[in-house]
Amino acid sequence: MAKLGKRTRAAREAFAGKENLSVEDAVALVKANAKSKFDETIEIAVNLGVDPRHADQMVRGVIGLPNGTGKDVRVAVFARGAKADEAKEAGADIVGAEDLMETVQNGQIDFDRCIATPDMMPIVGRLGKVLGPRNLMPNPKVGTVTMDVAQAVQGAKGGEVQFKAEKAGVVHAGVGKASFDEAKLVENVRAFINAVAKAKPAGAKGAYMKKISLTSTMGPGVTIDVATAATE
Repeated sequence: MAKLGKRTRAAREAFAGKENLSVEDAVALVKANAKSKFDETIEIAVNLGVDPRHADQMVRGVIGLPNGTGKDVRVAVFARGAKADEAKEAGADIVGAEDLMETVQNGQIDFDRCIATPDMMPIVGRLGKVLGPRNLMPNPKVGTVTMDVAQAVQGAKGGEVQFKAEKAGVVHAGVGKASFDEAKLVENVRAFINAVAKAKPAGAKGAYMKKISLTSTMGPGVTIDVATAATE
């Protein structure tokens, strides 16, 4: 059995016996133990009492984190003409139509968010098997199929986070960087939890939020007290 490094051992000791903490205490603990040489991402996972295989239990949404994510988000936009120009002016990294479709079909997916104007959806629809599993498929429900491409690009660049329940009923996201002030991380965590709470589907039965975990890229995780996590 491999020996644990000093940093890993110290982190495990710091987390030992701690669970169901307040958002503030969880953030403080995770941030204090994110000691890698790079700026670790603070990640949240929420286990929900839903079965996403049923349409009336799907949880999906988007939230503009009050303090951003700290991540440089690369945005691709499917658009033509004036809308393509708008996307470029708003800061989109990649803009195209059939040419962009061919690039994606060839396996080149050099972006984190995909936006499309409604008239582009017949083209984008052909990429469902490629973009869908990566949660990159444009969707009007989260504002990524829109004529207001400039606003969508600015939102993606400014700290919007999309979330979607996976097969096991878990939603997760990066909610900031370890270098963020504790207060800003707390704001982001609560904003994300509130957004997930508001997205409760009609078909959800029993306990909706079952478990909330917070961790950093390289650190251990800790659970947050579900009863006090949401503020709305």
